[in-house]
Amino acid sequence: RRGRPSRTQTQAAPATRDRILDAAREEFSERGYEKTSVRGIAKAAGVDSALVHHYFGTKEQVFEAAVEVAFAPALAAPTAVEDGPLDGIGERLTRFIFGVWENPATRAPLLAIIRSAVNNDTAAAVFRRLIAAQLLRRIAQRVDLPDAEIRAELAAAQLVGVAMLRYVIKVEPLASADLEPIIRRVAPVVQGHLTLP
Repeated sequence: RRGRPSRTQTQAAPATRDRILDAAREEFSERGYEKTSVRGIAKAAGVDSALVHHYFGTKEQVFEAAVEVAFAPALAAPTAVEDGPLDGIGERLTRFIFGVWENPATRAPLLAIIRSAVNNDTAAAVFRRLIAAQLLRRIAQRVDLPDAEIRAELAAAQLVGVAMLRYVIKVEPLASADLEPIIRRVAPVVQGHLTLP
């Protein structure tokens, strides 16, 4: 059935919206961005596709909402690293990001997002926009140096590169190595990107 959702459908808004987001994350994770449809998300959520459009709009907007919710723990990184002196920001940021990846509850949605972003330009643009606006700019503001944005991007590239090899591609021995030695090696590099002259 096409058109606007019924009043009954929209009255259960918070639970329905959450159910749609959960279904969207599952669909994007299993099928990737290209093969996921609004109709498929609606079916998985047990709602009419008009309700998906009502809450989120296009497939791109559903993906962005799903990414934002799933990536929320990583987006909290600037807040998590603000406490403490600037000379320890590299370790705090590294420890925080790898902590998010080490947690199975947050790792699964991150993997789904990254797989979609790697395989589709639209998904990559959504991911990039979200990361730039909510993560990198906030870290750059904390660093407060003339070239802070490029510094934040280089630090993020360092962390994303290690995370890709360890958690996505699972290159050995990095994939099964103890985390603490990795943090000890990566954190000074992240610190250097952020604060060295």
